[in-house]
Amino acid sequence: QVQLVESGGGSVQAGGSLRLSCAASGIVFDINHMGWYRQAPGNQRELVAIITHSGDTNYADSVKGRFTISRDNAKNTVYLQMNSLKPEDTDVYYCNVQVIIGRSTGHYWGKGTQVTVSS
Repeated sequence: QVQLVESGGGSVQAGGSLRLSCAASGIVFDINHMGWYRQAPGNQRELVAIITHSGDTNYADSVKGRFTISRDNAKNTVYLQMNSLKPEDTDVYYCNVQVIIGRSTGHYWGKGTQVTVSS
């Protein structure tokens, strides 16, 4: 059974830091990209950061210079270090894992972890 277990969310004041973790287990396919998305009620889910298997990264403009994504391939775990947090970073953060299935790809999602930043 595939499980993506997220941890590290919580409440913090503006300017503070949080570190999110997402450990994937039960995946029998090769893992390609791993990433973090966020979504506020009524809004579309948006990309925060993504990292390839080889370590190339891509960030949303709104988090560049403040957030850092990393991964441990041996542990199938992806991290998101969030510094200089702002109230507008308040959202539910979702872990995403892209896997390779033959010639196509598939996606797994975590259940989400709440991040709340107060001013």
